[in-house]
Amino acid sequence: MKYLTAEEVSERYRGSISLGTLRNWRAMRIGPAYIKIGKAVLYPIDELELWDNKNIVVCRGSKRLTPDASE
Repeated sequence: MKYLTAEEVSERYRGSISLGTLRNWRAMRIGPAYIKIGKAVLYPIDELELWDNKNIVVCRGSKRLTPDASE
């Protein structure tokens, strides 16, 4: 399994999620899942992808995003 640091997660979302936001979310137990080993906080990439999928907004009249949507 591959992991990202909080800094890398912030970069993944182009800075729209700051390190402070990630810290607050961890304290409130919301946001993407993470693991903590000692002082290290790591975010499994698989969990980030699941979290992304939970946050997809589907608009009326749009086709649902699927990996095989090649129409």
